[in-house]
Amino acid sequence: MRRRNGAAREVRGDVERLTSGDIHAELGERATLVQFSTSFCQPCRATRRILGEVAEMVPGVAHVEVDAESRLDLVRSLNILRTPTVLVLDASGRIVRRASGQPRKADVIGALGLAVGE
Repeated sequence: MRRRNGAAREVRGDVERLTSGDIHAELGERATLVQFSTSFCQPCRATRRILGEVAEMVPGVAHVEVDAESRLDLVRSLNILRTPTVLVLDASGRIVRRASGQPRKADVIGALGLAVGE
C-alpha cells in the first residue's frame, strides 16, 4: 500500500466526466487537477502546495480543491475513499488519472502529460 500511496493510476471501466457545475469551479483550458480534501487532513496541505505549483508551471491547467465533507454526494458517486484524492481531468472533463494519498510532483507532471496529450 505504501508503494501505491499517491501514485497516479489509470482510470478503468466507464470513464467519468466532470463539469464545472460538478466541482463548482471552472475547468482548465488544457487540464484540471481536482483535489478532494478534508479540514483535518495533514497530507492535504502538502498536496495543495504541490498541485498549486504544478498548475502555475503548466499553462492552461487549473487546480480545484473540493471539500469532501461538504460534497458527500460527489465523493460517493466517484468512490472517493480517502483524502487527499487527486483526479486529473483532460480539457473535456474526462478523468484520465486518479491518485489516493499525497502524490509526488513528478507523478503529477507525468499524469498531466497524458491528460494534455504530450
